[in-house]
Order: sequence, then structure tokens, then C-alpha cells
Amino acid sequence: MTDIRQSQVTGRGFSRGTQLPEALLQERDKQAKWHGIPALLQRLYASSHLNSDFAQTHTVLKELSSLLSMEAMSFVTEDRKTVQESSFPITYTFDLFGGVDVSCRSYMPIMYSRELNDELVKDCLSVLYNCCICTEGVTKNLAARDDFVLFLFTLMTNKKTFLQTATLIEDILGVKKEMIQLQGIPNLSDLVQSFDQQQLANFCRILSVTISEPDVGNDDKHTLLAKNAQLKRNISPSCAEVNQVTLLNIPGFIERLCKLATRKVSEATGTSNFLQELEDWYTWLDDALVLDALMLMATDEADHSNPGTFLLLLFPASLYRCNLALSCLQVHKMLAEFRLIPGLNNLFDKLIWRKYTSSNHIVHGQNENCDCSPEISFKIQFLRLLQSFSDHHENKYLLLNTQELNELSAISQKANIPEVEALANTDRRASVVMSSLPGVWCARAVESFLRGATSYADQMFLLRRGLLEHILFCIIDSGCKSRDVLQSYFDLLGELMKFNFDAFKRFNEYVNTEEKFQMFLTQINSSLVDSNMLVRCIVLSLDRFESQTENMRVVEVLSECSLLSYIARVENRLSFLFRLISIINVQTLTQENVSCLNTSLVILMLARRRGKLPFYLNALREKEYAEKYPGCLLNNFHNLLRFWQHHYLNKDKDSTCLENSSCIPFSFWKETVSVLLGQDRTSLCAITNYIDEPYMDLDQDLLQD
Repeated sequence: MTDIRQSQVTGRGFSRGTQLPEALLQERDKQAKWHGIPALLQRLYASSHLNSDFAQTHTVLKELSSLLSMEAMSFVTEDRKTVQESSFPITYTFDLFGGVDVSCRSYMPIMYSRELNDELVKDCLSVLYNCCICTEGVTKNLAARDDFVLFLFTLMTNKKTFLQTATLIEDILGVKKEMIQLQGIPNLSDLVQSFDQQQLANFCRILSVTISEPDVGNDDKHTLLAKNAQLKRNISPSCAEVNQVTLLNIPGFIERLCKLATRKVSEATGTSNFLQELEDWYTWLDDALVLDALMLMATDEADHSNPGTFLLLLFPASLYRCNLALSCLQVHKMLAEFRLIPGLNNLFDKLIWRKYTSSNHIVHGQNENCDCSPEISFKIQFLRLLQSFSDHHENKYLLLNTQELNELSAISQKANIPEVEALANTDRRASVVMSSLPGVWCARAVESFLRGATSYADQMFLLRRGLLEHILFCIIDSGCKSRDVLQSYFDLLGELMKFNFDAFKRFNEYVNTEEKFQMFLTQINSSLVDSNMLVRCIVLSLDRFESQTENMRVVEVLSECSLLSYIARVENRLSFLFRLISIINVQTLTQENVSCLNTSLVILMLARRRGKLPFYLNALREKEYAEKYPGCLLNNFHNLLRFWQHHYLNKDKDSTCLENSSCIPFSFWKETVSVLLGQDRTSLCAITNYIDEPYMDLDQDLLQD
């Protein structure tokens, strides 16, 4: 009582329960059902100094480990129900009496001791890991101790305790608020180079947390306005980017990752081994966890709920970011030198794409609501790899084999257009049957292959395989209502049909009834955010076709295609324009819906080319008055265009994408926006000319913050 009263006066009192008198703890132990935990922690603290007898320490740790392991096993078998104090009294008592603090203080001298033995280390790790499992907050407590986290990495040099150490580190980093800096790990390069391939695969679990940006919710929910403001505040590279550089500077790192990504998994023969083979695949998938984390850096599509999400190994996407220590060209040369793509091609040809008919066995992952089999998860990840590769690699044709490259050359020669230069021959195909794969991911992968400067040969290569008809079936006949699925199909359809009169002819042959056509329009109109890229493609294609009337095949398509005829009617283009401007504003612009703004600009740029921009602007004004909201639409559009200037004029990559996808020089984009934002109220091409003075309500301070 004297000590307690003194602590109230001085503020310097007990910092943990084990500092209470031993006699008091023993007296209360049985009645309080502490199971001797406080006394064990006192003994652990007393025997965990550099000159202590670690044999006695080990005895204490064994007792603690045994007690905690029983509750951890109970927790796992109860399907990880909500943890309650009454459910796991031993673990709760361990934490209550400062067991985590005592353990962290005790383990470091234990680990640095020359008398260290593997069993002692295992028991040390077991105590902490079991406590993390059962007691909420313990993992976060450990994560807040930076020195202890970095210290744990040094234990990974011991092969016998590697797995236990890696598992604990993974759990700790998973809840750590601040991302750990890899360059702070002592001798990281030597540590990584000491790993065998299986250890490196497990180490990928940890790396995946350190090289992907922290999850701040659904990326689409964060507006571009907020992101731009954040970029202004954060000029220096993020911790994730610094960690990427740190990894890439480790000698031989990329080579080992390429080998691990393409390592072979033994194929089981016969149907009797099917279930075991899937289980083996699941285990393998769960061990190789870095490729996706890097790939997500470029695709912004983090999904940590599925173990198949992290796959293959540390490869491409972020390696293409030019702000890394290695230039893009150097990385490309390294990946080519280590034959990553041919290795993946061989792997997937031999195993992944085959079909099983003997069973529908499903292996649940970490997310119990996920019913993806390991094989499906693996396919999805491979398609994401193709998507990232096509988006970022300078030569997407590395994905094709000799026969397919020859086919592309023949298409180009027949159409009398320049032939695509293929830099390498590989042994697998890039085009896979969409009906046998997860449709969204397949559509995204193929759309990435087509994206950029339009290639007639690439389009025909896929049209010959019935891809357009398959997409139209999914949109019109399958009854699909999923926004994500429809958006993927609309985007792919737009890239497949853009400027290609053969594609529009095929469209008309499939959509050969008014009922089908109306269903197609219904799907488009159900969400313009999802379908506007297709609308943009049709508008651009119509504009080009109308300038090629000397070609009788084009004239035939123009006269017969219901889709082109529909877009050719001014009232329909205006209807799309009204809606595209109405569904967005500066405060709600995201990476997902900013395309609506660009599609509306495309419609107006093409009108400007033909001298019809004043007609369209006046139509917007008349629409406002008809809806009894004068100034609303045009004020909103004016603010959107001001944001467009602010957002795009400093982003080379985004501006290049706009130019490549539309075949309209970016200079014309900038010029058109400047004309629309002109301050001369007498200009027929300036928005302000069409807003009456009483309704002029432009928010001049909107973009200042």
C-alpha cells in the first residue's frame, strides 16, 4: 500500500502486474484463477538477462508455452469466434500482468546469448504467437515496438526457426499502422541472399505488406480532387516506393524471383490424386505471395481476402515505375535475360489451363466466404499478370507464339498496313477461351492487350476467334446485371471495335433484331459510368468512317449498322452529352468516373472540328431551361473543365493515354478546353456566353485547396 500511495504522489509506480509482491500474487492466485501466470512472468523476467541461467528461462517458457498453446488450439477449433476475457483466461491473465512487455524485454538478451538453442527460440516465439491469436490488441502492441519488429528479422537467419519467425512477423506487420522501412533491417541483403527458394517464397508474405500502399478503403471512393491535394502535400517518395528500391538493389533478387515464379509443380497422374493435387496447389499458392503486391501498385486493385491473390512472385508492375532506382529499360532487359515470360508460358501451358471433369472440389481460403478453387485463383492471378504486362511492357507481343505472330503479319499484309515488329518468339498463346475462365479478369487482360494506339491487326486477330460475338452474348443474352462485369465487357468491346468497320459489320450481324438492339441500348443506358468508353469508341469511329466515304465497304457499314445510325442522330449524341455532364461534378470525380468527362470532351471536340460547337453549347443551355435549372449544367461543366486543366496538364502519362485512345492530338484537347473556358462572353465557343448573368455562379475557389 505504501508503494501504491507513493506512486499516486510521484507518478512513478508499478508499470506491470508482476512488480506486485510475490507473496500477494501467490495468495491471490488460486482464488483469482491466474494459473500461476504472474509468478511465471516474475521468474521469466528475473532469469532473462545476459548473464542469466537460460536453462531456467527455458523451463519457464515451456510452462508458459504449454498453457497458452492449449487456449490457442481451442481458439482455432472454435472458428475464431469473438474473443472474450472469460473464453481465454490464461492468455488474458498473461496480457493483464504485462506478459507481452516482459517477453519483449526478455527475449532480446535471450536471442543474443551464445548459449542460444533452437528449442528455446521456438518456445519464445510460440508464447508470443499464441498470445496474439487469443488476445485482441496484443499484435498491435507488438507492432508498435519498432525495435522488436526489426529484431525479429534477425532471427530469420536460423533455418530451423525461420517459419515460426516469418509467421509472427507477417501477423505483426499486417496490423502495423506505419509501414516498416526495409532499409532499417540489419544486413537485409545478406539475409535475403541466405534464403533458399522455399524460404524466399515464404518471405514474400512479409514483402507483400511492405511494398503495397496502405489500404485506405475503396480507391474509387477517394476523389481525384483529394488525391491531387494529397500529392501536393507528399512530394517525397512513399515508404512503399522506398522499400521497392531497397529490394531491387539486392544483388540477384530479380533473377531469383523470376526462377521462383516459373518453378514447376509436379503434375499428379490419374484422377485418384485429384483432390490431393488441388490441396498441394493451394499450399503452393499460399507460399508465393509477392507478385501481386507489386502488381497492385500499378493496377490499384488490392484484394487481400483471397490467398490466391498473392501469387507467382515479385514481378512486373511496379518494376515499370520509372521513379525506381533501376530504369525501365534495365528492368526489361533483366526480365528478358532471366526468361520470365517464356517460363510462365511453359508453366501455364502444361498445368493451369487444363480442365478437370472428375470433381468440383473447392478449397476454401482465408476468407471462408470465398469459394474459388486454387486453380481458379491461379488463373485470375495469371490474367492480372497479363493485364499488367500489357499495360506496362514496351512489347506486349512477347506474349504471342510464332504462329500467332505470323498470323498478325498476314493480317497486316492483307490490309496493306505496316507490320507489327515482334521482338521475341514464345511457346504459348495469349488468347484464351473466355467462357472457360473468370470473365471479368479475362476481359480486362485482353482489353489491356488492345489498349493504346489502335491496331487493326490485333483487333482482327481476336475477331477471328469469335471474341466480339462472345462479348455481345454476355451483354445481351446472358442477363448479366453486374456492373463490374458489364464495365469490363463494354471496355473490351470498345477497344475491339474502335475504327474497325469489320467489327461494326460483325456487330450488326449478331444484333440482327430490334429486340436485341434495344436490350443492348438498355444495358448501355443502365450506367453510363460503366459504358461511356464504348460510347466514346462509337462516336470516334463514326467520325472517322464519315471521312472515308470513298471506301465502299465503309459506306456499306455506315448505311447498314444500326449502332452507327443511332449515334449519327444528333439528338442521341446530345442526350449522351447531357447525361455525361450531369452525373459527375468536381467533388465526386474519381478514377472510375473521370472518363465521363473525357467522353463528353470527345463529343465536343468532334463538334468543334465540324464548326458545330456553338450548336452543342446552345443545346445544353436550352436543356437547362427546359429542366428549369438555368445555369446548373453549364456552371458544373465549367468547373469540371477547370479541374481537367489542373489535373491533366501536369500528367504526361494520362495525356498520352488520352491521345493514343482517341487519335486526337493532346494539343487539340488542351486547345478545346481553353476555348470552352474563354472569358470573352461574346465568344460563341465559350461556355460563359451561354450562362445568363443572374445564373453565373462559378466557384472560383474550388481548386485552391
